[in-house]
Amino acid sequence: MRRFELRDDASAKFWEVSHEGSVVTTRWGRLGSDGTRTLKDLGTPAKAAAEIAKQIRSKTAKGYVEVGDAAAGAPAPAPAPRPKPAPKAAVTALAATATATAASAPAPEAAPSDTVAALADVPDGGQVIVPGSGSSTYVLRNAGGVYSCTCPAWRNQSVHIDRRTCKHLRRFRGEAAEEARLGALPVRAPSSGGRAGSSPGPDAPPLLLAHRWDQRDPTGWWMSEKLDGVRAYWDGQRFLSRLGNQYVAPAWFCEGLPDFPLDGELFAGRGRFQHAVSVARRIDAGQAWRSLAFVIFDAPAVDAGFEDRIAHLDAWFAQRPTPLARVLEHRPCEGHDDLASELRRIEALGGEGLMLRRPGSRYEAGRSESLLKVKSFLDTEARIVGYQAGTGRHKGRLGALELELPDGTRFKVGTGMSDAEREAPPAIGEVITVRYQELTDAGVPRFPTYVGPRADASWDAIVAAWAEKGDG
Repeated sequence: MRRFELRDDASAKFWEVSHEGSVVTTRWGRLGSDGTRTLKDLGTPAKAAAEIAKQIRSKTAKGYVEVGDAAAGAPAPAPAPRPKPAPKAAVTALAATATATAASAPAPEAAPSDTVAALADVPDGGQVIVPGSGSSTYVLRNAGGVYSCTCPAWRNQSVHIDRRTCKHLRRFRGEAAEEARLGALPVRAPSSGGRAGSSPGPDAPPLLLAHRWDQRDPTGWWMSEKLDGVRAYWDGQRFLSRLGNQYVAPAWFCEGLPDFPLDGELFAGRGRFQHAVSVARRIDAGQAWRSLAFVIFDAPAVDAGFEDRIAHLDAWFAQRPTPLARVLEHRPCEGHDDLASELRRIEALGGEGLMLRRPGSRYEAGRSESLLKVKSFLDTEARIVGYQAGTGRHKGRLGALELELPDGTRFKVGTGMSDAEREAPPAIGEVITVRYQELTDAGVPRFPTYVGPRADASWDAIVAAWAEKGDG
């Protein structure tokens, strides 16, 4: 690794470069930071060496000065002769390079029998550029153990992002490593029109679901804040999504939770829905979970009315307090004025709305009139069907998402997204939540705003519910 630094009145930066075989690794950033690391496969070792020489000339021309052993007089690699142009068909896959390098290197110590090593790997938080067909290239990324690829085959899959793979990931990391990560490799890539992985699995919990409040008298109903988090069902051993997929929480996050089922949300705070989704989707069981709390609002297995179920939860956690879990506060609603006042207070704090529970109601699976949601705005699920290029400040990145409602109505949403989301938007086919004020006469959401991807959603179930009762 050769290191170069730039220090002047306006900058204090570093840049590092090295190569192994045909792979060039660069890292850059502010002095004192970890910086950003990328890997790029140039096809051959000669091309990699030539690229490094070119980049070093560019950096030194900008004022970067080499530091470390090479600058102190240690032998530096001689510039490689300019290679002859290679035919496109001769582009070598990075996995093949990694295999060849491994074959010539000293044999590593044997890995544990339950560990499958990758041929090569993408650093956590980094990316790798790999060759595609013809002259195209694709970017592989690793975000906390969730691997992605910019190729259409990866983007257009309708399965959860941490369950996706493609030929570029399998070629780079190896079939065995990808199979170990996913549990099993797909027999074939899902077609763009398929619904693979979108239906509830065998472990889907029997959740109680809400209707919208229909202006009925709320007096005496139990009122609580509607949390802007990720719905999670604790089955006594693990967290499950609405579709039965597991949220991979660290063992320390689960400490102190009971061996009976709990219904609640993984909550990062008001206005932090997207952060909660991103943490819940991670599969590395890392420290990011410390930014979440498990807020519990029901005990599904307790065969009693709502008041007794909440009393059971309060008593249990009073004897066994845990810092990362708490029971949501409920209070009786005193009528329409009380409901309106509390809704204004919660929304002023950045909350999403309120929930109402019928007194004495039992926990039942499915959508029920015993649970109502109260909000000043509306939201709906929509599926991404395309992208619109940005203009002006957003030129060169996403301008708007092209969306489809469950009834087939199409519209666009271009507000509510961060710059980072415009640079790497959700994949086509992914289900997102959109907030809006009302529907036009044509059924199009008025003033729509992007909220974020659904952590776990079945498009088939959303379409069926819409067809049966409308967007509730």
